[in-house]
Amino acid sequence: MSGLGRTRLAKSVHDAGWSAFVAMLQYKAALHGRTFAKVGRAFPSSQVCSACGFRDGPKPLHVREWTCGECGTVHDRDHNAARNVLFEGRRIVAAGRAETPNACGAPVRRAHVPAQRGEAGSPGRVGRPRQESPPFRAGSTSRAER
Repeated sequence: MSGLGRTRLAKSVHDAGWSAFVAMLQYKAALHGRTFAKVGRAFPSSQVCSACGFRDGPKPLHVREWTCGECGTVHDRDHNAARNVLFEGRRIVAAGRAETPNACGAPVRRAHVPAQRGEAGSPGRVGRPRQESPPFRAGSTSRAER
């Protein structure tokens, strides 16, 4: 993504907050017992045919659909890239190189865990000390009389 930050798409890329997005994906994957693997930045996801694996070479961004020169399969650029990223991520996990806490055989699904009492609902007065009214003294006027 840092490579895209130096192109005409720089503003969009920097606004997206990629590091926060990746951190959220890692957190959610660990929370639900899934494996998270990062695919290398230089992986040619839109150049490789997802059907036969033939590398067709770089294409300009305006080419949204292309035909594989080897097997003749017609690909949508984004769909083909998504399939290739999925396959590469699975290959990384199978090779044992995934950087995850659950890559060593943790269960795929965790049991349902209800929210803790302090986490449910709005925070309200949590953390603030409770203010009590001053004690009543004889001869003083009440708030209603003031």
